[in-house]
Amino acid sequence: MKTFIPQGYKSPLGIYDTQKAISLLKRLFEDRLGALLNLYRVSAPLFVDAASGLNDNLNGVERPVAFDILRSDRHAEVVQSLAKWKRLALKRYGFFPGKGLYTDMNAIRRDEDELDNLHSVYVDQWDWEKVILPENRNLDYLKLTVMDIVTAICDTQDTIQAIYPQLEPLGKLNRRVSFVTAQELEDRYPELTPRQRETAYLKEKGTAFIIGIGGALKGSGQPHDGRAPDYDDWALNGDILFYNELLGSAFEVSSMGIRVDPESLDRQLRLSGHDERRELPYHKALLNGELPLTIGGGIGQSRLSMLLLGKAHIGEVQASIWDEDTVKTCAQAGIMLL
Repeated sequence: MKTFIPQGYKSPLGIYDTQKAISLLKRLFEDRLGALLNLYRVSAPLFVDAASGLNDNLNGVERPVAFDILRSDRHAEVVQSLAKWKRLALKRYGFFPGKGLYTDMNAIRRDEDELDNLHSVYVDQWDWEKVILPENRNLDYLKLTVMDIVTAICDTQDTIQAIYPQLEPLGKLNRRVSFVTAQELEDRYPELTPRQRETAYLKEKGTAFIIGIGGALKGSGQPHDGRAPDYDDWALNGDILFYNELLGSAFEVSSMGIRVDPESLDRQLRLSGHDERRELPYHKALLNGELPLTIGGGIGQSRLSMLLLGKAHIGEVQASIWDEDTVKTCAQAGIMLL
């Protein structure tokens, strides 16, 4: 757990202007994202039935927050993301190809072991999902969707900076997306860790989408980053990152991808050693081809607020619990944690 305070850092906005700007930013971005991707807002659960298989297993080791329900034999889990729930919802709501949904997702990551400027035990993001046709399951469609999301982010920044001119010195995000595979990054920077590769590449490109996360890389034999085997197709997924000048590092704002079809789910369950999931209701339906083909992802609300409002610590834009060292370090730097 280490908090980094940029030298001479002072928030461009005070506490009250920050709260107003966050509210405006979220409304602007939701409207722009919905228009560009043809998404409609829906309500989403805070918790799901533990036996349904709908909760996101993330890297497979994180423990969800769970509880029993009085006078019931059912157990619930607080969602870790809505990756699977959204796909089932698209079927239940009768969405047709080209149309999708988005929602607020609030989660608790009790096993988050990197509490720092960017990571918190509380996660808030826009979860979105869209029905696609079989012919859309390709990299070209994925890239077009990524460019639409980056456009929505940059358009939001333009409006926010027009309303709050004190944010203009932050500069403009690069609208031009550089696409690179995780394997190409490993080949280019074999001596660096995955995080270091991201920073080296983003420092040069400004905005990038790293393709192919979850499968083992040729050099290390390890994935660039962990990704559950039962929602993204590891060959058709990736992360959207910007270079954060304030923190001097790559800054991930979205994890997304074209979702598994029966064939890719079968393959990834086998490769990851999770064949036991085949017996869960959600996985059975997917393997039987009963769910629509989709593309989807999550976009961090606090992450985006940090980036567009020039904040050094995620605790400046969300309320969470922090260790004593983080609280002390931020207080000494004049950083108010919400």
